[in-house]
Amino acid sequence: MKKIGRIAIAMVALAAGTAFVSSNANAATPGSGSFGECHLIGKPGQFHLKTVTPDILTIKADLPSAGWWNGDTISQINSGYEYCLASEIAYLSGLKKISLHNVSFDKLVSGTLTGYDMSLDEISITPSRAKVVSFSDPYYNSYIGVMVRSGANVTAANIQDKTLGVKEGTTAAQWAETVLKPKKEIKVYPGDAEALAAVVSGQIDAYLQDAAIELGQAKQSGGQVEVVGRYETDQSYGIMFPKDSPNIATVNKILAWCKAHGYMKYLSTTYLGPAFGGDPEKIPVWTAK
Repeated sequence: MKKIGRIAIAMVALAAGTAFVSSNANAATPGSGSFGECHLIGKPGQFHLKTVTPDILTIKADLPSAGWWNGDTISQINSGYEYCLASEIAYLSGLKKISLHNVSFDKLVSGTLTGYDMSLDEISITPSRAKVVSFSDPYYNSYIGVMVRSGANVTAANIQDKTLGVKEGTTAAQWAETVLKPKKEIKVYPGDAEALAAVVSGQIDAYLQDAAIELGQAKQSGGQVEVVGRYETDQSYGIMFPKDSPNIATVNKILAWCKAHGYMKYLSTTYLGPAFGGDPEKIPVWTAK
């Protein structure tokens, strides 16, 4: 992703109805320091976090992810909504950098991980997960999308007769099993890339996953797949912590500060819009029958 200049950032922020760039004298230069191409705002050290490694925010997640963690490999990630949100959290807390570690999503939400401070990985907040990990306040609303091979005959009326795929450990997997209840056995995949390949090859008729993630996949597929519907489940993404982390209250304050200063809208406009090529809110709403 190209480096974003100060003028471009200001224009995007204004387009999103924010003014944090012009009003913030402490904004960090995009592409500087140890936070990739992120434009960071606020005063470093105005908050304080207790991290497992001094001066470093350690993050474990299933990486990369288009629009959220941009890069072909974990070592190349240098921008994206969640990458820059994590960088902003570290920056405001006076930390020097973030350290990324790749973990499968199923392992991530199992509650067994140690040696990390937090995870931003499009993780939906659910009661079952909250029993083994802790969450911040929500930072993004999520929907379950239906991704199919372009032109495929998959509709809200016939989806229960189709072969469906899900990603292991996701809320979409649980929802498909308990709410949608398709007639054929659901196929489970370890990652989004494997599921995308299954859709393209015809192994499955549709993939159920967060609509925001699927829109990014659809754009990168070069027209091979499309997102034809979404189910509203009243779920939101939250930052995940080890159970009862001492940093939860502080991170909630940082999220509130970012929202108040227009930073979340800026991230969405800058990273999610271009990555998705569409607005999740405009995907037709389907109802499980």
